[in-house]
Order: sequence, then structure tokens, then C-alpha cells
Amino acid sequence: QVQLVESGGGLVQPGGSLKLSCTGSRFSLDNYAVGWFRQAPGKDREGVLCIGTQKGSTYTATFAEGRFSISRDGAKNTVHLQMNSLRPEDTAVYSCATVLLSGGVRRSDGTYNWTECYGVDKWGKGTLVTVSS
Repeated sequence: QVQLVESGGGLVQPGGSLKLSCTGSRFSLDNYAVGWFRQAPGKDREGVLCIGTQKGSTYTATFAEGRFSISRDGAKNTVHLQMNSLRPEDTAVYSCATVLLSGGVRRSDGTYNWTECYGVDKWGKGTLVTVSS
């Protein structure tokens, strides 16, 4: 079955870190742009970080800048979301999906800063992140 599976969620204290993993099953993530999204109770789902097929080309939500990062591990067919300096307002279910990126602005190093990221297909079921003391 073609699917994405998230892992790594849990309970963490404010200021702590977590690393989430999104692993592809029966298809290669190298061929897709992949993104992380989150949905807090009573709120709409929002994009967190997305990564294109070109190394270093990313979309980053404002709230994630300087705290979260996204990376690929091709050998494990996985996309990671590293979250540092976590806050209670980061509490949510985090999901990954294949995405469509648009509004690319070319950086000086040749990579792209994408301004929009849309979840398209192959959504995982999500992993719960709770930030609380």
C-alpha cells in the first residue's frame, strides 16, 4: 500500500526539542516534494515546512523560522522535521503529505524559497505533539 507514515511525536516540555519522521511506503520520496502540516484542536490545518525535490529548496511558515528545519534522508526514504525551542502553542497533530510548491524566489545559492505549499496526496495519519510542563 502506497502511504506515508509519521513517527516521533510525544510529550515535551516548553523549550525542548523533537524530531519527527515521515517515511514513504512503496514509493520513493526522492521523486516528490514533501511537506509537514499541523492541526491544533479547534483550528484549521496549516503548513509548517515543505521541501522540494531540489536539495535546499524549502517553504517555511513564519512561526517555524529559526526554530524548525526540514531535511531528507534518502537512504531511509524519510523526511524529517526537527523542532527546537518548542512552545505550548506548537501542540498539534503533525502530518506529512506530498505537496505542490509555488511562488518560488531564487536564492543566491540557486535554491528556491517557496512562498506557498499545498498538501496534495498521500497524507499520513499524523503524530501528536504535546508541549506542556
